[in-house]
Amino acid sequence: MNTKTTSESDQGKPLKFVKKSKYLEKYDKFNFNIEKVKAEFLTIFYQIKNWSKDDPSLYDFNAICVNQKPNDPKSISGGNIRGKYWTFPSSNWEEEERLDSIDEEEYSEVCKPFRGTYIEEVHNTISAEWKIGRMRFLMKPPRSCLSWHRDPERRIHIPIITNPGCRMVIEDESFHMPADGSVYITDNTKYHNFFNGGEIDRLHLVSTLME
Repeated sequence: MNTKTTSESDQGKPLKFVKKSKYLEKYDKFNFNIEKVKAEFLTIFYQIKNWSKDDPSLYDFNAICVNQKPNDPKSISGGNIRGKYWTFPSSNWEEEERLDSIDEEEYSEVCKPFRGTYIEEVHNTISAEWKIGRMRFLMKPPRSCLSWHRDPERRIHIPIITNPGCRMVIEDESFHMPADGSVYITDNTKYHNFFNGGEIDRLHLVSTLME
């Protein structure tokens, strides 16, 4: 099994996108071993056996943090799992702010379960290329979607498990991100949603992009 984070031909390759739309960019520099990430994640998840949630009643939001604030396990609990966002919750068309701001720049320590793994290599590769905050595995159950909302930052996506029914909608644009080892950057500062219309869980490795 290939364990390289990028192919040899990509070493030292300048960062450039191969696909760009209004709200999404796909980069060709990376060739992450998705099967290796998936296998490691499933092994670690079997040991953890639960998703981090600030609200246990939430069905549509499931997260496991890859990094945290140094020596601060509380930084991956409570409202820190989701963080600040804005939404239009009702028919009155009034925007509401939810949860508290996250100091993303402090998330510099890889969490213990991921240390010494290929997933840590992926984290280090992404953080060497971009300035990132939280990196989280985000799972969407079958036939579920998020609220129509916007976030404070853009996001870096590495799809791990997906299906044809998984689509992200940002403003007036809809697209699918295949699990092909590539990196996708989405403009989550615009109003968006993500839905899984398939019958299996969808899993992405998502990082907050600090500008």
